[in-house]
Amino acid sequence: MGFIKKLFLPITSTLSYIQNHFKAMIFVLILFLIFAPKGDVDLTPNNLYSINLIGPIMEATEIVQKIDEAAKNKNIKGVLLIIDSPGGAVAPSIEVAYAIKRLKEKKPVIAYARGTIASGSYYASIWASEIIANPGSMVGSIGVIMQGADLSELMSKVGIKTQSVQAGKYKQVGTGDRQWKSYEINELNKVINGTYDLFTKDVADARGLDYSKRDKFANAHIFTAHQAQRVGLIDSVGVSYDAKQKLIELSGVVTPKWNKEDKFDKLLKKLTAQSAVILHTYFPSIVLK
Repeated sequence: MGFIKKLFLPITSTLSYIQNHFKAMIFVLILFLIFAPKGDVDLTPNNLYSINLIGPIMEATEIVQKIDEAAKNKNIKGVLLIIDSPGGAVAPSIEVAYAIKRLKEKKPVIAYARGTIASGSYYASIWASEIIANPGSMVGSIGVIMQGADLSELMSKVGIKTQSVQAGKYKQVGTGDRQWKSYEINELNKVINGTYDLFTKDVADARGLDYSKRDKFANAHIFTAHQAQRVGLIDSVGVSYDAKQKLIELSGVVTPKWNKEDKFDKLLKKLTAQSAVILHTYFPSIVLK
């Protein structure tokens, strides 16, 4: 009997392992089916590259890295920047804008607004070779804002008081535990107006617009795609097919081959974007809006 047990030990051990870890194995199998590469893998390098700028712009390291890599890659002949974003923080929006400016010096870039291209996301696209917007997209909102809540009444009801030690008259500018004082508002206006001047000057330079007439294309106006085209904020109105065809034309590729975004990377991006929104909710800052 002992000999028979030893003989079938590999089989019984395997069955026992499957029984004890069945759920885990099913989970691993599902992950494999989702993320496994397709059987027919085309090893030909892509010659066109699409990059998504989706959601609030709170961090730009990854997208700037992709733009710079596309600029260096000799196989890539053109880049399509797909945008659907309400804007975001000032610094990361400018990082993307200047990365696109560097890229355009080497190869054509089409910025395509598939939904919203406003404020910081519009800033990010201004140096593209051309900006094409979906007919149903919203364009513009070229402005700057800083928001904060006066929580003093709520804190009083709850019985909370703040205390701090600081050096510098303006160190508590923007605090939410009281109403802002007039000199603090003036200090914030200095920053807001300076940022607005920078924003509108870059838009005017990049798009060939008259800076002295910025109230027509800026001033936080919101435009439809056709209205935006009339004031010079975009080059044409079209859908994604038109944007791709324009890039193919400008890049001169005969057989276009596009990159495909990894599914796992898309999942990580979604989680990162959601985290950024939560952080921005609790830690407000100056944003392009």
